[in-house]
Amino acid sequence: MGRDRWHVIEEDGALTLARRLPVRFDLAAETVLAGAVGRRRLAHLVRQDLWRMLRHLRGFAPAVRVRRVGHGVHVVAGGAVPGRVPPLAATRIADMLADPGLRARWMGQAR
Repeated sequence: MGRDRWHVIEEDGALTLARRLPVRFDLAAETVLAGAVGRRRLAHLVRQDLWRMLRHLRGFAPAVRVRRVGHGVHVVAGGAVPGRVPPLAATRIADMLADPGLRARWMGQAR
């Protein structure tokens, strides 16, 4: 697998994008976004911002799960951390998922 390759798993109505298998969410946060978008494109967009934010975390392997719900999508963002999980990492992910500017960009680009 090259550096630009990601595992894309579709099961039980959810699309999961991960760098490593098996997929682990040692730290994670979730949100619901309103609107119809492409799950794969949305997962990649969220993953990019997640990586930019946590790339300094040694051994971090990002993962994003997107599932359609009602008139929107449920997003779980996080990933695997081989060591101790920093105490504020999940809060930083939750803040990222709640950021109105990022949410608007993700929804606009994932249509």
